[in-house]
Amino acid sequence: MLETSVRLLRLLSLLQQRREWSGAELAARLEVTTRTVRNDVDRLRQLGYQVDSATGPTGGYRLGAGAALPPLLLDDEEAVAVAVGLRAAAAGSVSGIEDASLRALTKLERTLPKRLRPRVDALRSATVSAAGGGPVVDAATLTTVADAAHRHERLRFAYEGFDGTVSERDVEPHTLVYTGRRWYLLAWDTDRRDWRTFRADRLRPRMPTGPRFVPRDPPGGDAAAHVLRGVRSVPWTYRVRVRFAAPAAAVAERSTPTSGEVIPLDDQTCELVTGSDSLADLTAYLNGFEMPFTVLEPPALIEHLRALAARYRAATGGGPDA
Repeated sequence: MLETSVRLLRLLSLLQQRREWSGAELAARLEVTTRTVRNDVDRLRQLGYQVDSATGPTGGYRLGAGAALPPLLLDDEEAVAVAVGLRAAAAGSVSGIEDASLRALTKLERTLPKRLRPRVDALRSATVSAAGGGPVVDAATLTTVADAAHRHERLRFAYEGFDGTVSERDVEPHTLVYTGRRWYLLAWDTDRRDWRTFRADRLRPRMPTGPRFVPRDPPGGDAAAHVLRGVRSVPWTYRVRVRFAAPAAAVAERSTPTSGEVIPLDDQTCELVTGSDSLADLTAYLNGFEMPFTVLEPPALIEHLRALAARYRAATGGGPDA
C-alpha cells in the first residue's frame, strides 16, 4: 500500500510538470506497466483530480481542472514563491482577499518542510513593503471586470470622474492593467466611440453584463503601453521636462512606469517627462534621483529651484549672493 501511495505522488508530480504524457512515457518513468498507469490514473480521479485521457496513436494523459481543489504538489522554489506571494497579497491593493490570503498562508506554512521554513522566515523578517499608498480595489470588482473581458461581454458601470461627477458607462472591456499603485481598465467606450482608460477603484459594475462583442485590437497593439501613456498625460498643473547627465537605464531604475517617461538622447544623457500639481513635490522627486540634471521646463520650476538654492545658501551662512 505504501509503495502504491508513493507511486501515486510520483505520477501526480509528473502530470503537473508537463502538459501531456503518453501512457508509455509514464510507465517508463514509473517503471511499471501501462495497465498499472491506467489503474493509478483511476485512483487519482477518485481522489478528486481530473485526469483527461485520449486513445489512439496521439493519445495520452493530461491533468485538467476539477470541480474541487485537490492537494497540490509544489517543489521547494514554488512553495517559497507561493508563501511570499500570499503574504504580499494579504497587504496588497485588492480588498477582500486579506483574510483568505492569511488562511492559505497559515495552511501552507504548517505543511512546509523544515528545510524551507528558515527561508520563508528570513524573507518575512528581512523585508518590509514600502509601496506607495495607492487606492484599494474591491476584489469582486476586479473579478467582475476580468470575467467580462475574458468572456467578451459588454460591461456597464457607474464611474466617478476626477472632479467627483458620476457618469454611466457602457464599454467593451479589453484589459486590466496594474501599474504597481493602481488598477486600470482599458476599454472601448461604446457611447464615445473611442478607447478610454478607467481607474478600477472608481467604477461600480452593473449586473448582469451585456451582450457579447468581437474584441478589438488595442491602440498600438499594446494595452499596457497605451494605459501608461494615458496616465503620464494627466493634465498636471506643471508639465516638466528635465535633462539628466546620465544614461536612460540609470534614470529608469529610479523612476516608475507611471511617474514619467524616460527618453534616451545618447549613451550618457536622457530626458524625463513628468508632472505634478506641486512644485515642492517635484523638487523632492527630482532630488531623489541623486544625479545631475537640468530643468528645461516649466519656468515656474526653474524659479522655484533658484529661490530654494538661495534659501539653502543663506541657511549655511553663505548669503544669497555667495
